Amino acid sequence: MTVDDLVVLLRHRRVAVLTGAGCSTESGIPDYRGPGTRERARRPIEHRAFVSDPHARARYWARSAIGWPRFSAVAPNAAHHALASLERAGLLTGLITQNVDRLHHAAGSERIVELHGALSEVRCLTCGAREDRVALQRRILDLNPDFLARPAELAPDGDAELEIAGGFVVPACLACDGILKPDVVFFGDNVPRVRVDEAFAIADAAEVLLVVGSSLTVFSGYRFVLRAAERGQRIAIVNLGETRGDPHAHVRVDARAGEVLPLVADALVGRTGA
Repeated sequence: MTVDDLVVLLRHRRVAVLTGAGCSTESGIPDYRGPGTRERARRPIEHRAFVSDPHARARYWARSAIGWPRFSAVAPNAAHHALASLERAGLLTGLITQNVDRLHHAAGSERIVELHGALSEVRCLTCGAREDRVALQRRILDLNPDFLARPAELAPDGDAELEIAGGFVVPACLACDGILKPDVVFFGDNVPRVRVDEAFAIADAAEVLLVVGSSLTVFSGYRFVLRAAERGQRIAIVNLGETRGDPHAHVRVDARAGEVLPLVADALVGRTGA
């Protein structure tokens, strides 16, 4: 199907948007399941391993220390700006994202539910104290001088392709010396119920669910497609490559979000707002 088909479906209808990693790949953040990524067969850290295994935790923070400077420096792309433009025009009920990069905020979107949290903050698993990720990065480097000199490839979610042999010092909570964890939902953990309910409120207020850049492999996102189908809502998908939700889609555009969404915004709003 074409962009014109998508515009026809969205015009004069309230739209809820669900975004995944494919919305941010054009900003330079790799994804887990897009075209060209399956052969890496790379799995992210799981919640249980992070909490229970000190070596796994040190490995995560070492890789994160390498990946964070590049991850935090990325900028919103044309897809993010187009979605913000659609929201400013009053066409969206809100935006639900599986991403943890805060690029929708940077582009100007306002009603956002971050299903999996955001990497910009960390919290203590013992006392709940929070710390800004930028401040934590300074502490990591103070404890591990010259660590950034190691070459590594940026990986999804602010991680990096890096193996460590040991000796990496992990900062503890400043308030209670407890374990610090990025304020995101790792694999094997659950999205907080209040967050899911807020996301469902956005989706239920719409006539169309627009999925952007998600393979919908993970149930935390796929559940919104299933619910929309049960409620008789229209479903549109913009993604490069097949998705788990394709059988439910009324319109399916196989293309990059940054190519499609500005055209949609131009047609519905008259400008992308980029």
